[in-house]
Amino acid sequence: MSTPSSNSKSALLPPPPGARTWGKTRILGHVLMVLWAIAGASLLYYLSINVASPFFQKYWPKYIDGFLVTLEIVGLSILIGGVISVPIAAARSSKFALLRKLAYGYVYFFRGTPLLAQTYLFYYGMGSFSEQLETVGVWWFFRDAFYCVVFTFSLNTSAYQAEILRGAIENVPKGQWEGAEALGLSKPVIFFKIILPQAMMVALRPYGNEIILLLKGSAIAAIITIFDIMGETRRAYSRSYDFQAYIWAAVLYLFLVEMLRRLWDKFETRLTRHLIR
Repeated sequence: MSTPSSNSKSALLPPPPGARTWGKTRILGHVLMVLWAIAGASLLYYLSINVASPFFQKYWPKYIDGFLVTLEIVGLSILIGGVISVPIAAARSSKFALLRKLAYGYVYFFRGTPLLAQTYLFYYGMGSFSEQLETVGVWWFFRDAFYCVVFTFSLNTSAYQAEILRGAIENVPKGQWEGAEALGLSKPVIFFKIILPQAMMVALRPYGNEIILLLKGSAIAAIITIFDIMGETRRAYSRSYDFQAYIWAAVLYLFLVEMLRRLWDKFETRLTRHLIR
């Protein structure tokens, strides 16, 4: 005979899971997964049989050069943009209306217009003012495609980084400011020594996403004669008319994104190891 306690325990147990039926959605999902696996296996097979092809042997060193140029462009742009984003983020949170409006206009322009249009604007548009720029001694900078790309990408990513940083700064409790002011610390010291390090912890994941987005967007540089990965791909295809040129470019970009994602995850885990997850 069952006791009242055993009856109460059995009443609390969840009902057994029902048998899963093979409905249309489940069948479609499995079919798509099989097709995706077949496509991936086919791509790997295609790449493996073309490693020894004349195209690969001839153009792979050029792809490596483009790989390094892409890393250089993205690395410099992220670093310079990060430096620019700090005063912009501070201006966005400023008590002075004029500073807020100027910073807002800057962010609005670079986030609201395509990166391609910005690249054309600074590279080709500055050519219309070559005489004036040469007079002030900066035409040597804007006539160089590499410098112009880094300049444009830095301004573009600084707008995104400024918004990321501003949101992270506003996420820091107000008590941090009040406690530091009670100790007699100046506002610059409070911002750079106390608030900014805490905000960077919050902004780590959005920063990683911004770097990946800029990495993929860096293919635009090929349009103004920069021989990065996409630039070398276009040159290889124009000389060989072999479509595998773009397949190898896609593989390189995929490798770069995945490598960056894994490194950033380790970096974030290292910096936030003291936090409870």
